[in-house]
Amino acid sequence: MTGEVTVPGDKSISHRALIFAAVADGRSIARNWLDAGVTARMVDCIRALGIEVEVEPTGSGRATLTVHGRGLYGLTAPDQPLFCGGSATTMRLMMGLLATQPFTSTLDGHEGLRRRPMERIAQPLRQMGAKIETTDGHAPLSITGGRLQAIDYDMPVASAQLQTALILATLGAEGQMTLHQPGPARDHTLRMLRHQGIDIQGEDQGIITFCTEKTALKPLNFTMPGDMSSAAFLMTAALTVPHSEILIQGVNTNHTRAGLLEILQAMGGPIARQNEQSQAGEPVADLSIKAGRLNGVEVKGEIVVRMIDEFPIFTVAALHAHGKTVVRDAAELRLKESDRIAVVIEEMGKLGAKITPHPDGFEIDGPQPLTGAVVRSHRDHRLAMSLAVAGLSAAGSTVVEDAQELNESFPGFIATLQSLGAKIEADE
Repeated sequence: MTGEVTVPGDKSISHRALIFAAVADGRSIARNWLDAGVTARMVDCIRALGIEVEVEPTGSGRATLTVHGRGLYGLTAPDQPLFCGGSATTMRLMMGLLATQPFTSTLDGHEGLRRRPMERIAQPLRQMGAKIETTDGHAPLSITGGRLQAIDYDMPVASAQLQTALILATLGAEGQMTLHQPGPARDHTLRMLRHQGIDIQGEDQGIITFCTEKTALKPLNFTMPGDMSSAAFLMTAALTVPHSEILIQGVNTNHTRAGLLEILQAMGGPIARQNEQSQAGEPVADLSIKAGRLNGVEVKGEIVVRMIDEFPIFTVAALHAHGKTVVRDAAELRLKESDRIAVVIEEMGKLGAKITPHPDGFEIDGPQPLTGAVVRSHRDHRLAMSLAVAGLSAAGSTVVEDAQELNESFPGFIATLQSLGAKIEADE
């Protein structure tokens, strides 16, 4: 694999840009916005609340997003349930936004999303004054919002989705909000709100304090950096396919998202950052990657949160690494689109991988040669792409069934790999 490529806009920032632009005053524009299944559901939800949203595709899962914001209280009650598909981010962020609104809304999604826990978001929103009814802690759920009261809240986990939902709710709350965060979480929301005129303090100490009363959000106008989570598949492919050398341009290297990058470098992976700069308050760099020997590593503690979406593809790197790789403190993986510990072990096992499970992680003794086989995605987009990358270095052919989920977060995944010379194709 050789060549230079880019990846679509950052998924986390794309979600946040859309929802915060909707409640800003005036027109917001976001270029290189991620035009994919996961973001399409939020577009539908925002439009259902009466906000004009324009998505102009520019190719390969990218678009220019224009949102005509109407302020926090310019939303209108939806005339039907808001459908979030399989996107937990959409549902959890919408919970925070709808908690501020003086009407009742219903949120629902696919069967997989109905299995995802929602009480972690609902409980503090109830403390602020919202009325929320869940289905045994899950979707479908109903929210009746209104004027809320800011609270002093100890977050049980370092969750960017929880943090963002509570910040959205605070836009319609009286008083000062204080969040005690037990560890690092993605800080895209905090960076974006500073651009929109919100004063946020104490982030470095894990205590986030802010007050949004009578503060109108300024509209956004920026270009989205490339998604590190999408780049992760290309990085791992380049490291594990012999003689590869690639350059991925314009990737978001935000510290709260760069856990996998740091771990791959700690494993000995020849990865270098080039052309480092700032883009809309986010650090961005080109990533140069060459195939090379990897060594086993221990992954635990705070870095787990900073690479929580990348563990399926990290497993592929670990299977190629010399020595033992141990993952701990990652029980959250069992609450993703699938039980990612269980399904990764099951499907990689079909390729010949031997992985020892733990309640909060797994162990791998490597390197382990892989053999092509028929595997299933379990309708998990990150697992589907990880299995495809594993197949690139496996002996023989690998077939990933139910691979329609590939376009959920990385449209153009197959075409991008093909442009680098990878032997991969999609069945129609």
